[in-house]
Amino acid sequence: MLVAACALIDTDGRILMSQRPVGKDHAGLWEFPGGKVEDGETPEQTIKRELWEELGVEPCEQCLQAFNFVSHAYADFHLFMPLYLCRQWDGMVRPKEGQQVRWVFPDRICGLDLVPADIPLALEIRDRLTRGRRFE
Repeated sequence: MLVAACALIDTDGRILMSQRPVGKDHAGLWEFPGGKVEDGETPEQTIKRELWEELGVEPCEQCLQAFNFVSHAYADFHLFMPLYLCRQWDGMVRPKEGQQVRWVFPDRICGLDLVPADIPLALEIRDRLTRGRRFE
């Protein structure tokens, strides 16, 4: 399964994390927002669509910067997920699916109860995006 995710980064260097809502797999766990790539979509288009549907924000597609990816085997499917960074978007974050969101400094993301596939990405963000240092 191909999924695309995005780490929105605010001006303070915090990253937006989203909690999986009740009724979905891994409910209550934290993740980078995003979703399944639909037929005919690029991962960047998926991120733009999913962030609008889930959070009411529209990231600048040209501002999406490929960061890393994860390949993770769950019990019933295999997930491949590129993670993008984004520092520019239109709109204010307003969760639309009843989920909680939290702005978290990179060195604190691993303290959240994360969806298993997001753990290696969180570790990479922790190691590469430290406070006071920007990933360019």
